[in-house]
Amino acid sequence: MMSWQSILAIGSGGFIGAVLRVYINGLISHKIPHTLPFGTLSVNLIGSFIIGCLFAYFMYTTIFSVHMKSFLTTGMLGALTTYSTFAMETFLLLEGGSIVLALTNMTLNLFGTIFMAGSGFYLINSIFKS
Repeated sequence: MMSWQSILAIGSGGFIGAVLRVYINGLISHKIPHTLPFGTLSVNLIGSFIIGCLFAYFMYTTIFSVHMKSFLTTGMLGALTTYSTFAMETFLLLEGGSIVLALTNMTLNLFGTIFMAGSGFYLINSIFKS
């Protein structure tokens, strides 16, 4: 059973992440109007990079409590990145007959987020190994 501190940490992180997602998604969508959902792609890439950085950083420091780690990763980044939105947007592209855009969206989100998580991890890892 989760403690009330964990629930509070994840919930408050989720609130911040969700607000950031809507803000960043809207900002990117406004700046780059296109049929491909770049706003969702952006939050997924940014969140994946940050979680890679954090997981590497957590290996080198003990300054973050379990609750702060949950706040940042499960809460904030879990709400910032949005695979359910990605899934729906991709479905709508497919439903609308935009098969190439749907496949492009799937490829960029899947491989881009894995690449960004690894990039963040290796960046922080290389800084601390120096």
